[in-house]
Amino acid sequence: MQGGQMRTYKYLIIGGGMVADGAARGIRELDGEGTIGILSADVDPPYTRPALTKKLWTDPSFGWSQVPLGTQPETGADLDLETEVTSIDREKHQVRTAEGEDVGYERLLLATGVHPRQLDDAQDDAVIYFRSADDYHRVRRLATPGRRFVIVGGGYIGSELAAALIGQGCEVTLVFPEETLGGSMFPSEIASGYQRLFTDAGVQLLPGRQASVIGRDGQATIVTLDDGNALRADAVIAGLGTVPATELAEAAGLEVDDGIVVDAHLKTSDEAVWAAGDVASYPDAILGRTRVEHVDSARKMGRAVGRSMAGDPEPYAYTPYFYSVVFGVGWQAVGTLDPSLEVLATETGDGEPVAVYLDSTGAPVGVLLWQAEGRLDAARTLLARRPTDRDEIARSIR
Repeated sequence: MQGGQMRTYKYLIIGGGMVADGAARGIRELDGEGTIGILSADVDPPYTRPALTKKLWTDPSFGWSQVPLGTQPETGADLDLETEVTSIDREKHQVRTAEGEDVGYERLLLATGVHPRQLDDAQDDAVIYFRSADDYHRVRRLATPGRRFVIVGGGYIGSELAAALIGQGCEVTLVFPEETLGGSMFPSEIASGYQRLFTDAGVQLLPGRQASVIGRDGQATIVTLDDGNALRADAVIAGLGTVPATELAEAAGLEVDDGIVVDAHLKTSDEAVWAAGDVASYPDAILGRTRVEHVDSARKMGRAVGRSMAGDPEPYAYTPYFYSVVFGVGWQAVGTLDPSLEVLATETGDGEPVAVYLDSTGAPVGVLLWQAEGRLDAARTLLARRPTDRDEIARSIR
């Protein structure tokens, strides 16, 4: 602030993740001069988040210097780190930070992301709720051969970190509530094979269990399970899912329903406010209204929302995919992965497994591609067409 004047930006972005980077670049595609401000609570500039559980652990040629996205130098945006926004005044077109500074905007983007779910009965600092670059650096320092890790939760973060840490020579115990690892997403035969990847690598699996109490005992951390058994660890990591960070939007009176509700142009119920990324509930052209937490969505929606803010009249019409890679085995998916649905097992022309999830009418609502590259467009087309003939569904993927 200079001379008592409030800082004001043509485009103001709250949040400093991959969506903020994509939005700034999308703005610059159409508006090379408009001022851009990014207010981020993070301690690091925008970076490629998937590397935190994937490439940084598995690719020796990929180092930390390749993780930052170069947002500020490449877009000219002003970037304020460690800056928490506490309120939005929609009438005055300004936001207030925790330090008490008011920052004005013409067009505002909420890219606030999600919060990691936390355990109800865990001692302060006894658990690493893995989410940020700071968490990665902390775990990396701890990940020396022989160190004992307990990971609570068998989703993306839990499974990928279990694979990463066992690869560093650590002792890893993975605690998860499903009877089979991956059983909440994959059909039983695929889930069983997925679980074997971990047991064969030396990960100790404790299926059907949850952590009830976590606390310190000197230098060690004790995880007491719901069956009363206790695990002793050098460090405990939790990957228990997330909740959308909608507090600012709710307090500002914007429409919220499992995320900040936006239209096909990623605009909220306020004409001057957009939302995108993990926090946005948007009308997907194929899947219907949904909210997607994955890197493909962050990249594509980030660019699209920036262009929308800069005047692009085109609606957001991209359907994202999600994926994971552990122990060199990768899968990709589009739509809903729910093994309680009827699942049609088929395969690609190369013989790779494919699972198509069917709703009560027999129409496909999700496609899992196991080690099957180059079939995402076919999967999207299948979900858009919604055929019910089983032979036609199988042919569409082959």
